[in-house]
Amino acid sequence: MGIEQQARRILERAKLRNLTIVTAESCTAGAVATAPSKAPGAGDHFHGGFVTYTKEMKGAALGVSMELLKQKGAVCLEVAEAMAVGALKLTPADISVAVTGVVGPEPDEDGNPVGLVFCSAAGSKRKTMTVRHFFRGFRRTKL
Repeated sequence: MGIEQQARRILERAKLRNLTIVTAESCTAGAVATAPSKAPGAGDHFHGGFVTYTKEMKGAALGVSMELLKQKGAVCLEVAEAMAVGALKLTPADISVAVTGVVGPEPDEDGNPVGLVFCSAAGSKRKTMTVRHFFRGFRRTKL
């Protein structure tokens, strides 16, 4: 199942539960928000998203602690969770989805390998669920 089909399913479930969604993303540069925006009726349950590609933007736009970013780097479980929680605090959404990772072509400035991604979801009660993925063989081409 493709990402747009999955986004459509998620929005259908959100509609059944009268929930709204917001996204916060880094390495995907807006792709996570694009998928649900294409689904019919998206405006009823999708608030939009934050694209926070740099550490500075994660702090400024989502309230991610600069101390956390300095200590752990931008690609870790704690930052993914902080991004998800920050997006909820700043919007009227009920659920948030956050993604941070390394798409390459080289490891990031903190030494994280290409393909390492953390995805976090948070609910309005600030409970979070975060998963770590490692996509082997993934590599963005150099410009």
